[in-house]
Amino acid sequence: MATDSLPPLLPSTDLTRHRRLREQGSLDRADLEAILDAGFVCHLGVVVEGRPLVVPTVYGRDDRQLYLHGSVAGRSLAGGTPVCVTVTHVDGLVLARSVFEHGVNYRSAMIHGMARKVTDPEEKLAGLRLLTEHSAPGQWSYARRPDRKELAATTLLALSLAEASVKIRTGAPEDGDGPDAELGLWAGVLPLTSVWGTPVTDPALAPDTAVPGHIARREGTRHG
Repeated sequence: MATDSLPPLLPSTDLTRHRRLREQGSLDRADLEAILDAGFVCHLGVVVEGRPLVVPTVYGRDDRQLYLHGSVAGRSLAGGTPVCVTVTHVDGLVLARSVFEHGVNYRSAMIHGMARKVTDPEEKLAGLRLLTEHSAPGQWSYARRPDRKELAATTLLALSLAEASVKIRTGAPEDGDGPDAELGLWAGVLPLTSVWGTPVTDPALAPDTAVPGHIARREGTRHG
């Protein structure tokens, strides 16, 4: 896997140029990385057998590439094909005085590129480690790692982070200084947060099996 970092600014290309709501767009690669680091589920868009397919799947990353499970879409990627991967976090509903001005506070990233199937055993193992640690830090060292047969049965895709589009919306409704402000209606933001709950132990385990620390510590912490 390459380890050199990509440029700090995202390029503006035909696919990533912000054509609408440009004030919400960002070219800062740090914003892209923050959005990716805040989640672990993405949507992979790809054309399979002439039809569009969008697959939810988990991912991990290094400084240059996104690694994700290919699942169903993997069967169409033997030679590489254009894909689009999206990650979105909803931070709240923006409830204005008029329905027309309603909106959403959000953080979103859209990554374009040619996905490739990872076939090198060492890269596949390293990519799966990134994917596992991204969603559950500490789990790679705790659980049994994939054997050769399991690695062969796993489809892992790699997608460069070179070409991406980022949009972020924050703040209050935008009709506070317009004619609708005189209506006297409540307006504001209804925040949305996700929090990790109490770990639920597999009933097949012995009653005295303790929850490992790297899992227990996440209870009550925010996701996203």
